[in-house]
Amino acid sequence: MAQQRTSNGGVVPSEVENFFDKYSAGMRVVVEGAQADTGRTPKELVWTKNKARLYRYEPSAEKKHPVPILMVYALINRPYVLDLLPGNSFIEYLTSQGFDVYLLDWGIPGDEDKDIDFEHLILDYLPRAVKKVLRTSGADELTLLGYCMGGTMSTMYASLFPEKLKNLVLLTTPVSFPRDEMGTYSLFTSQKNLNPDLLADAFGNIPGEMVDTGNRMLKPVTNYVGTYMNMWERIFEDKPMESWLAMNKWVNDGPPFPGAAFKTWIKDFYQQDKLVKGEVKLRGRRVDLSNIKIPLLSIAGKKDHICLLPQAEATMDLVSSEDKEFFVLDAGHVGLMTGRGAKKGLWPKVSSWLETRSGA
Repeated sequence: MAQQRTSNGGVVPSEVENFFDKYSAGMRVVVEGAQADTGRTPKELVWTKNKARLYRYEPSAEKKHPVPILMVYALINRPYVLDLLPGNSFIEYLTSQGFDVYLLDWGIPGDEDKDIDFEHLILDYLPRAVKKVLRTSGADELTLLGYCMGGTMSTMYASLFPEKLKNLVLLTTPVSFPRDEMGTYSLFTSQKNLNPDLLADAFGNIPGEMVDTGNRMLKPVTNYVGTYMNMWERIFEDKPMESWLAMNKWVNDGPPFPGAAFKTWIKDFYQQDKLVKGEVKLRGRRVDLSNIKIPLLSIAGKKDHICLLPQAEATMDLVSSEDKEFFVLDAGHVGLMTGRGAKKGLWPKVSSWLETRSGA
């Protein structure tokens, strides 16, 4: 057994020292949070508005498809899950397939942004971002790709501004909020259980950790106990840690949710299911999803406990598109986007679907 002398002349077996090194490494993650260099695909900032940023990603292959892709992320969590790590990045993959990729990052709202609502995001921010993508790319039309709530916003935008849109791709996107099919999220559908006005009035913006805790409590054993059991297993069995650290960093990096948008999201969507009823209005303009006639691909996960299958599939009956497909993967809300399953499932599916629909 290898040994090492201590400062007082004693001897410590190397196995014991190795154990404490690994234990210390794990405790640093628990106490300080995971550290990882995420979002490394080269990009250029091409437009800003308030906290929002529009990025264009540098191509890693010759541009094959004239129609650019504008990715729209949610107001919850950070968009670098789309570009997690080299080799585990949806954005990196799409650029390698010859797509011209842009990302709209809503940024981190400050206290002064508590009154930002969906009207501002869909009527003010998105139209300008779309205009900048078309001007920068030189294209006449673009593909709008929305993830989670970003897909819900993209769907509303597409119903109001269909003119410059070529395709609509929705990933784990809820449009329907039926109380009897919401599972644990049915708690959100009752004003008795959740009064968003009280929360927004108390906090202004809803703290990211509060939103994240609500999501994680849907599967508390998996999300709290299981996560750190997996970490300790990786450390003590000398397994690669980079992907775990990147995902853990992302999960705990939620930005504040603008108070006004939070109130609308809970009341108009979860509690009153207005989108499927055609009752959502933005500055007097009714959002009618039957106005959507462009090709549509909607992808959902069987194991997704945040956007359940009925919530995503409802889009199929609401739009007027003749070219539309609902594709289900055996994955969860995040696993659908990252990791080995995503490389074999979601990434090639989106790429192959768009290849035939992204010509001039």
